[in-house]
Amino acid sequence: MFTIEHDFDATVITLVDEGSEHLQEDVTINSFEDCVTVEQFDPQADRVMKVTFSMNQLRELRAALNLPEGIYRLSGGPFPGKPSS
Repeated sequence: MFTIEHDFDATVITLVDEGSEHLQEDVTINSFEDCVTVEQFDPQADRVMKVTFSMNQLRELRAALNLPEGIYRLSGGPFPGKPSS
């Protein structure tokens, strides 16, 4: 399950892990004009962990989800040489 909310300066998506198996804490994604943050509560550290992506990093992540193993640069294609393993 997930929710989408539109705030004044961000779109907030919350992913809820449902099911009878081991469940993870909710993941919250905040999409701002210049970056995207991903947050998840860590019960062991008793705090919210946060990762911030620039818009360029987000574009590269989106592309990487559909590419085979290797080293890439979006603007210039793959780097020369063998893909990393």
